[in-house]
Amino acid sequence: MAAQRNQNITESDLINGCKEGDRRMQEELYRRLSPRMYAVSLRYASNAEEAEDILQEGFIKVFKKLDSFRGDGSFEGWVRRIFVNTAIEHFRRKRYLQPVTEKEENTIEGKSLSALDGLAEKDILALIQELSPGYRTVFNMYVVEGYTHKEIGDMLGISEGTSKSQLSRAKVILQEMVRKFLDEQREARVKS
Repeated sequence: MAAQRNQNITESDLINGCKEGDRRMQEELYRRLSPRMYAVSLRYASNAEEAEDILQEGFIKVFKKLDSFRGDGSFEGWVRRIFVNTAIEHFRRKRYLQPVTEKEENTIEGKSLSALDGLAEKDILALIQELSPGYRTVFNMYVVEGYTHKEIGDMLGISEGTSKSQLSRAKVILQEMVRKFLDEQREARVKS
């Protein structure tokens, strides 16, 4: 019965209840959004434990910043932005990126990810998870979140060229990982 009652709570009531410090509303907000925000956190994290840390930090920020939500656009989009920024802050504290020279940048430009076409989403996410934190973060910010290299550079405190290089290297590594994955699947099918 409680679950049925909670479904009738509007987003507006939920937001207002959370602003007033109502623990029941905070729990309901967490229940509704935590699976999707965990998925966002996991894309940036090295492992499940790190994703849980980002999830916890993100929700703390959401509850602290609720008064700044103006209602322009979707609430979930606003929350997602907080989680992406939290993941980026978490990443920046660890400083995984290495600057590159202009010569390196020019040799990496223009690689493609066409090998990903034949994989299921869960397989792609698993492969992305295997990337080093620097490559994974830039890849997610550019490919998944849609940031420009300039925005990524500004947010991570790196040059635009380093962002481009990290993305290009991530794509090259992913291509190799995909080829290996597909080869292993073909071999397994042949053996069975």
